[in-house]
Formats: sequence, C-alpha cells, structure tokens
Amino acid sequence: MISGFHSHRFGNASFLITLVASTFLMGSSFVAGKILLADGISPMLLVGWRFFVAALATLPLVLLDDYRGFAALIPPRMKLRDGAMVVVIGLLQTAAVMGLLFLAMQSISASTAAILLFTNPIWVAVLGRIFLGESLHRARVAGLGLGILGVILAIGLGAHSFSAPGAIAGELIGLASAVCWASATIVNKRANLPLGSWALSFWQMLTGSIALLTIAYGAGEHWPTGLGPRQWAWFLWLAVPASTGSFGLWFVALNKGGATRTSGYLFLAPVFTAVLSFFILGTALSWIQAFGGVLIALALWLVNREIPARNARERMDEARAEGEA
Repeated sequence: MISGFHSHRFGNASFLITLVASTFLMGSSFVAGKILLADGISPMLLVGWRFFVAALATLPLVLLDDYRGFAALIPPRMKLRDGAMVVVIGLLQTAAVMGLLFLAMQSISASTAAILLFTNPIWVAVLGRIFLGESLHRARVAGLGLGILGVILAIGLGAHSFSAPGAIAGELIGLASAVCWASATIVNKRANLPLGSWALSFWQMLTGSIALLTIAYGAGEHWPTGLGPRQWAWFLWLAVPASTGSFGLWFVALNKGGATRTSGYLFLAPVFTAVLSFFILGTALSWIQAFGGVLIALALWLVNREIPARNARERMDEARAEGEA
C-alpha cells in the first residue's frame, strides 16, 4: 500500500513536470514565430520547414527511448489502419493546427491567435465526452470556462484586435486550428497506436511538414535569402525545443493522463507566452493580465481536483495497476 502511494505521488509529479515543460516550450513558440513572421518568412514554409527539421531532431530520441532502435518506428504489431491513423494525426496536429495558426497570425495578433488556439480544452472535453466516454462534471466545465476567461485576460486582448482588416476571417481560421488540435487529441487516444510517444511524434511531424511544404512550394512560395544569425537562431529554437520538445512531451503527457485532464494544462502555455513576451518583446504585464493568471490557476484546480479514470479502457488499466501494487 505504501509503495503504491509513493508510486502514485511520483507519477503525478512526473506528469506535472512533463506538462509544465511542454507548455513552456509551446508558449515560447509564439514568441519565436512572431519574430520570424515579422522578418518576412512565409507562414506555410516556416511551419513546414520547422516541423521537417523537428522530425529529424526526434530520431535520436526515438533510438534512446526504445531498445528496438529504428524498428520502433514501424513495430511488427503496426497495421495498415494504424498507419492511416498516424497520417490523420499528422495532418491534423501539425499541418492543420500549425498551418492554420500561422496563417491566422497574418491578419490577427499573436495574442488573439493564442487565445483561439487554447480554447482547445473545451473542444477536447466535449469530443472526449462524445467519443471516449470521458467524465465531464460541472466543476470541470466551470474550470474550462474560467480558464478561457483567464487566458483572455492574461494575454491582454484589446478591442482593436477585432477591428483590424481581415480580423473575422483570421479569428475563424484560428478557431479552426483549435478544433483540429482537439480532434487530433481524440484520434490519438481512441486509436491506441502501437507506437511510443517519440515515434508517434516523429511521424506526425514528418507527415504534416511534407503536406505543408507541398502546399507552399506548389503555390510558388520561396524561402527568403539573406537571413542573419538572429533569424536562424530563432528558427532552430522554433524547430527543435519548441517543436520536437513540446510535441514529444505532449504525447508523453497524453499517455500519463486522460485527454481532458492533460488538455486542461494548455492554459499554462499562453501564460508562458505573456511572460516571455515581457522579457523578450518588451510587452508590459497589466494587473488585468495578472488577474487572468489567478483565474487560470483556479481553472486548473477545478479541472483536476478530481482525477477519475478517463474511459473504460483506462479504468481497466488502473484497476490492473492497483492490483499489481
């Protein structure tokens, strides 16, 4: 019993560390992406090459994580259906989510785009209830609502965000990116793929990046010449820590917790964006943004104060684990 208690506490601590690291890296990607877009790099090419490099950077992690080496990328138990699901996740998680997000940032601010993207937990909770049978109690619904309000305040959304040219179209595109992310989360949980977290991260980034690069070059776009060390440094940060790190850790977190519980912590990412923007871009934090941070903390408590098994299969796994302890 004692051993099981300590194991449970260690598991929760590991889950929290994974989520904080993942959301910090996600938050930093908005700052890096905003800088590179301002320097004239096409959104589709930026996202496409970002995740192509990120996929290559993931390969050493696949080898370190699994004793089977490159065989872990295509395990013997993997079927044609599993491969199709990996492609779907890649098209949703990388191509659709990030492609639409950076496209939206051409007509709306990064803050508005972040707010729209991180409405994802609401869509995950709703879709998780429909397709995974995950619990959706009143406290969790209230927490998700407070979290969205807290994100709006913490990011510092202004009225001018809605009056800019093309803002409505950009907002719809940004909202579509959030729905695509939620869909990818649900597909990943339901597919129960025979792939490790890093292997799945590799494939979804590779397939998504190839799709984006095909679209970009097919439309006649070209990578700009004359980029300096500063731009390349930001690109490498965006491609490796903010992509390989954040997405890989995100899949690890999904395996540790349920879809609704894990996605609830996405509210931390825009908080990190606001903090990093203050230090890097010189964006000042107001008392309203600080109050938004308090609401986000309250939302996390409401969403995660009860941590039941997420669906029927996970309830069976938890019962088996308790029996072994």
